[in-house]
Amino acid sequence: MSTLQPVRGTDDILPDVKRAHRRVEEEARAVAARYGYAEVATPILEFTEVFARTLGDTSDIVTKEMYTFVDRGGDSLTLRPENTAGVARAFISNGLHHDLPLKVFYSGPMFRREHSQLGRRRQFHQVGVELLGVAEPLADVEVIAMAAGLIDALGLADRVVCEINTLGDGASRDAYRETLVAYLSAPEVKGRLSPDSLERLDRNPLRILDSKDDRDREVVAAAPQMGDSLNAESRDYFDAVLAGLEAAGVAFRRNPHLVRGLDYYCHTAFEFTTDALGAQGTVLAGGRYDGLIAQMGGPATPGTGWAAGIERLAMLIAPPPAPRPIAVVPVGADQAMDALVWTQRLRHAGFAVDLGFSGNLKKRLKRANKINACAAVLLGEDELARGQARVRDLDSGDQTDVALDGLEAHLARYNVDDHG
Repeated sequence: MSTLQPVRGTDDILPDVKRAHRRVEEEARAVAARYGYAEVATPILEFTEVFARTLGDTSDIVTKEMYTFVDRGGDSLTLRPENTAGVARAFISNGLHHDLPLKVFYSGPMFRREHSQLGRRRQFHQVGVELLGVAEPLADVEVIAMAAGLIDALGLADRVVCEINTLGDGASRDAYRETLVAYLSAPEVKGRLSPDSLERLDRNPLRILDSKDDRDREVVAAAPQMGDSLNAESRDYFDAVLAGLEAAGVAFRRNPHLVRGLDYYCHTAFEFTTDALGAQGTVLAGGRYDGLIAQMGGPATPGTGWAAGIERLAMLIAPPPAPRPIAVVPVGADQAMDALVWTQRLRHAGFAVDLGFSGNLKKRLKRANKINACAAVLLGEDELARGQARVRDLDSGDQTDVALDGLEAHLARYNVDDHG
């Protein structure tokens, strides 16, 4: 017998889990729509340079995690590991700089070849938003408030915390980089860094702050903080973001260790975290990335946004119940065609209807109970001759003879939009 299994790090998403995923996605889509964000979809495949140029050739994603291959035409292609770069590429490719401010929502699979983590697989799914063309702090406030709105809509406000920090502007980051390098270069500190971080020390020291290596985390815990290097403009910007969040009623906690290692990030960085998933507690993360589009060759365009892991959020909620169908049951073989006709008619009227393909009355009713049907419409020879059907409520067991021309009205209580 075959022992075929899914590729390591990928999963078959079965109905119970898929319903939870769908709820996360639909709540995110609804919240984004209320904020005026239009949905877009970018290709799962991009030219590798889209990510190599933006994520950097020293990042773990580029060096260790991307699924990259050369196609038959000789082009290097990559399965997208994240979607902000894809949205930025679409902005440039489609000349959308005439449509600023641009507010977009997306949902879909991402791919990273990384060690399996709770709620994070090699194929995983995200929802996210990007707001392009607005440099003011209010843009950061809006996207964070939207993220908080999603957390609240999922009923997770008491289990998920918004953590926030500032990365400052370019001048502040340059000043901090010098301070950080001085600290990391001290012999007693440098000797404790991981090999990967030793390489990054010269090329991009801020990425050391993103390291997952336990040795580096101990070093980073005692490192100078970004807040000590902020200039007045950066402090004013962050103060405006915090004031806006307070005015909007968004709860947050300042985390001075929260950083982003890539150079195009600036000012606000934030994460929504939980202690319900162990060490991998980030369920949503975002920040401002004013330098990204210019780095990709487009016009200088400020941007801010976030992405949330569907798997991780879905693990925190109970899957919605499956819709309970109505079972249409022919009493005998001669009523099979009548049952088909009424099944289609009820489906067209908006009901969820199950029609068993074979079996006697007892087996069909047993199937109706197995699929948790809410009612059964029994079509027998005598009932049809009188222009009726017998409707059995499968919760109470009550039965009622109903005229066929009033069947839809009688079944309204079981409509898929109102029941289950």
